[in-house]
Amino acid sequence: MRIARIEIDGGTRVGVVDGERVQPLAVGTTVEEVLAATPAERADLVGKAAEGGPRPLSEVRLLAPVRPGTLRDYITFEEHLEGSLKLLGRTAPPQEWYEQPVFYFSNTNAVIGPDEPVAVPPGCERLDFELELAAVVGKPGKDLTPEQAADHIAGYTLFNDWSARDLMAPVIPVGLGPVKGKDFANTLGPWVVTSDELAPHRRDDRLALEMHAEVNGVPLPGGGDTSANMAWSFEEIVAYASRGAELRTGDVLAAGTCGAGCLLEHWAHLGDEAPPPLRPGDVVTLVVEHIGSVSNRVVAGVEPVAIPKARVGQVRRPRPWSSATRG
Repeated sequence: MRIARIEIDGGTRVGVVDGERVQPLAVGTTVEEVLAATPAERADLVGKAAEGGPRPLSEVRLLAPVRPGTLRDYITFEEHLEGSLKLLGRTAPPQEWYEQPVFYFSNTNAVIGPDEPVAVPPGCERLDFELELAAVVGKPGKDLTPEQAADHIAGYTLFNDWSARDLMAPVIPVGLGPVKGKDFANTLGPWVVTSDELAPHRRDDRLALEMHAEVNGVPLPGGGDTSANMAWSFEEIVAYASRGAELRTGDVLAAGTCGAGCLLEHWAHLGDEAPPPLRPGDVVTLVVEHIGSVSNRVVAGVEPVAIPKARVGQVRRPRPWSSATRG
């Protein structure tokens, strides 16, 4: 089943997509209750909540399929990590990366859907995209095993983790994350494809879906990647996320950028900016096998508001460890 949020007849509804048509569900039906249902319950719910006949997809506007309470973005593709670290002068991933699936929390207020414009963030000159696959939580849970986590994944969607590379670089050494380099836009869409529909496309314990990105209709050089190359499975990253923390319906967990799934890796390996950073007018399209595609156009942004540098040299209070308190 393909579960979407749609704008139709002046309101927002849940819809079930079948080919080029979408079946709107009754007003008041939420995407969360559809996601949280078992496959059998979901089919029954959709059957009872269907309202009117199917509509052509061209007559509705697709929205981000979920409005997640939390959005975790992992880095599970070793090839992408190697390319990212190369620009920092490192030849190999740190050993710590291999010990556990690391992630950062992204900005849920910046979630957008298919065909929505992405404004160049203030002060950015090196705008990039990131091709990712993401799991969407159906049933809430905490302290799950990977085996249990499988029953808590409702389905999967595409995720574009837009990145302002030049805004990230100065703050990464502080150790608190990419800050404004990742704060401005996160695309989810075009819909959530339920786990049962994708079950035939698994290789061992991984989804094996071909992925590629296009800029202005042209595939990124070097080809794409497969989700089978994830260092951890979605079940494993969901279990890790639930360690000591409750996952709730609609939460999103992205696998991180696949190999060759962004401009940054090309810059790192080729030593130049070909392909060039994104500019207003560019259209980025992410494509994942058996799920679909999602596109956004880059538009001009605004100039940054000036913020002063840190105030330093303030009077400090005596501390047990300060030389002023010692005899």
